[in-house]
Amino acid sequence: MSYVRCLRGLGSGIEYTIDQPMNLDPADGRPVEMVLDLERLTAERPNATWYDPSRQDMWRFGALMALDASDPEDARHLVPLGEGHTPLLDYAAHPVARSGGLRLQLKEEGKAHPGFGANPTQSFKDRGMAMVAAQARRLGLSKLAVPTQGNAGDSLVRYALAGGLSVVVAMPDDTPMPILGNVAAAALRRPDRVKLELVGPTIREAGALLKEKYIPQGYFSVATFQEPGWRIEGKKSLGLELAEPAPGDTRWSLPDAVIYPTGGGTGVLGMWKAWDELEALGLIGHARPRMLCVQSEATPPLVRAFETGADDTTALPAGDTLATGLNVPGGIGHFRVLQIIRASGGAAVAVAEDDIARELSRTWREMRDWISPEGAACLAALPQLLDRGLVRRGERVVAVNTGSAEKYLPALRHLL
Repeated sequence: MSYVRCLRGLGSGIEYTIDQPMNLDPADGRPVEMVLDLERLTAERPNATWYDPSRQDMWRFGALMALDASDPEDARHLVPLGEGHTPLLDYAAHPVARSGGLRLQLKEEGKAHPGFGANPTQSFKDRGMAMVAAQARRLGLSKLAVPTQGNAGDSLVRYALAGGLSVVVAMPDDTPMPILGNVAAAALRRPDRVKLELVGPTIREAGALLKEKYIPQGYFSVATFQEPGWRIEGKKSLGLELAEPAPGDTRWSLPDAVIYPTGGGTGVLGMWKAWDELEALGLIGHARPRMLCVQSEATPPLVRAFETGADDTTALPAGDTLATGLNVPGGIGHFRVLQIIRASGGAAVAVAEDDIARELSRTWREMRDWISPEGAACLAALPQLLDRGLVRRGERVVAVNTGSAEKYLPALRHLL
């Protein structure tokens, strides 16, 4: 059964029922999150009996998710397509990690590996959209709308079609062609269920179009942070996977630092929430990884806010970056991302476009890994992170590769 107790405003702290579809907190216009009854979970499912490591997808965390795959009533809402349970690759041979003495690992969200789950659209967005589709089905919602820089739209279409939902996707017309093509093909194949709007130059304009044209038609917005905590709950599984015991072990533990490519920042909130819940359940202690949020120099709103000590970001003009998932001029949840960065002793850092391109090329040439530009941005940040003491010799550091390079062809073919 679901152990979600209520929705709660991230800013206001006001609690709301989980059974009423809502977007932003009516008290302050900020996002809401789902709150689990961890005391009841501990009493009814002690000793982590909610955890099913034999299951090879994100639903392995059972009742610690917002819907429990082991419960028939919850399970009927799920649209499981293999999302989550992705591998941690040993990247200690990366030249910067080797010279800096880092125990570097890459969380691989793009490429399928034997013995693990596989995100169906080769993107970490599948974690959030799997939960979006399930929660929409739980509440009887049938029409969803999402503005996107690309991967979120591709992912939502896959889950909507599998789950009997209709969806409208709005994205910039310079979205990488494989992503745009996937959504366009779905719209041509199923015009009764999928609509595509091209508008830009960024996700901000796409969101404005949906608000003006489609929300009045009864579509429910699942834009970043504007659904009621659903995408946070899906991305939470990433943090749970970083903490779960290795095969043959029983100890939950965390890395020293996590390097994360940050656009809207849902994953940052999701991972942090996962670790808070694991601490409340007595599975980990109070220590947290340093959260190192990476952006492109072309569009660095978090970096500017972090460096100036601001409490929130100020929207910037659209940039031009190979890492299109990072081309987010501002975000409604950035105030919370900044709180988490500072609470963890981490930082927001920007990397140059040339460094992203070089790293992507080197990773393919030397490691034969087909990573996304956003993942390459994380690896490109390593030299400055070492220089600034944000990662240190001997530490276990996890960089997150959020997708496959295949989703960005042909724009980066010349680098491979």
